[in-house]
Amino acid sequence: MEEYIYYNNLYDCYHKLLTDKQKNYFEDYYFSNLSLSEIAHNYNVSRNAVHKQLQIIIKKLIEYEEKLGIYKNKIELESILEETDINKIKTRIENII
Repeated sequence: MEEYIYYNNLYDCYHKLLTDKQKNYFEDYYFSNLSLSEIAHNYNVSRNAVHKQLQIIIKKLIEYEEKLGIYKNKIELESILEETDINKIKTRIENII
């Protein structure tokens, strides 16, 4: 379940870097909870093609995060908002930038 949430969060950050077809497959599978067979039927492709494409999408999302770190920085910034010590806030922001 944690993996599912993580992929959705990465998608929120990086979906604009995916093709329209990749977005459709991801959203159908992770947001609409369609099965691989249902997606394959909808796009007139094989179930295996959908499965491979989802693996490629996940790999890309992870690679984008490893290179850009947008999701990691978002989490860090959200935790900084809870901080009350201005010096700690300053130090943590400096570490991000």
